Order: sequence, then C-alpha cells, then structure tokens
Amino acid sequence: MSEVSAAIEAILFSSNRPLKLRELQQATDSDRTAVEQALEELRQALEGRGVMVMRHHDEIHLATRPELAGAVRRALRPEVSGKLSPAAYETLAIVAFQQPVPRSRIEDVRGVNCDSVLTNLELRDLIVEVGRGSGPGQPKLYGTTMRFLQVMGLESLDHLPRPRLDRDDTDQPAGPRSLTKNA
Repeated sequence: MSEVSAAIEAILFSSNRPLKLRELQQATDSDRTAVEQALEELRQALEGRGVMVMRHHDEIHLATRPELAGAVRRALRPEVSGKLSPAAYETLAIVAFQQPVPRSRIEDVRGVNCDSVLTNLELRDLIVEVGRGSGPGQPKLYGTTMRFLQVMGLESLDHLPRPRLDRDDTDQPAGPRSLTKNA
C-alpha cells in the first residue's frame, strides 16, 4: 500500500465525519489524481475486510460493511431510533433514483402531499436540499446524503439497485420511468 493510501486510511479511520476530497488532498499534500488513485488502492485493499470506503460525490468515509452491522450493533448497543414508514421509504427511493428532484415531482409520483415525510427524512439526515429549481418560486431540489449511504449499506450511489420494471415494460431498460405513475 502506498504512503498516500496508508495516510488516507488513517485519516478516514480517525475522522468522526465524512471528509471532502480536497481535505484529503490538503492533509496528504497530494493532487486530486494521487488521492483518487490512493482511494482506489485503499478500496481494493479493504475488499473482504470488515470496513469499506464509502463515497458520495466528493465526500469520503470509512464505514463498517453492511453485512457486519449486526455484530457491531450487538457489541456497541447503539441507541435505537424509530423505523422509517413505508411512505418514507417510497419517498427516499424517488429521491435516490431521480435526484436532484423537487417536491412537486415526488408528489406527482406518490400522488399525495409529502411535506411531513420530506421533513422527517431531512431531520434524519437522509436527504438534503442540493439546490434550487429554475421554475416558479425556485423550488428546493432534494438529494441523498452520506447518511443515506450508511443506512442503506451502499458504497456509493453507483451501487443503487436497478429499479424493477413495470410488468408490461419487460423489454424496456430500467430507469427513472419505472418509478413514475403509468400514464
């Protein structure tokens, strides 16, 4: 393992929060390419181990592999928080697959008002405002967070499962269309 990769591993292990790529560049006195290469080296070195490198855009975090979370939970006995409702999971799926997405689009897909569900997901740090739309009133655009990746056990958004197809669209490729209401 290279010196930069080892340094990044130590930094991520010691950090209590996700770090930006530029923070890792500054801490290791390396350019973006060197840090990207070191992260890939670290990711490969951690395959089959108890932790993994998680990445959400330019945020990087070292976390427990999802399949080992039960053992860690039993050992540390963290405070239990309430479970998400089916409506929250549905809303979260829409945000994850269609981000950045305005509330109006989420409500079009779900067919109901989503204010309270969105507020709940924001309070749980699973979604966040990632920008403003260009339409009337410049609506908030929602996207997922690093916490979303942690809760769902994903290394990055690239590891989201492909949406299931509607039964009558079996020969069409998966995509955002499969999450919308049938016209």
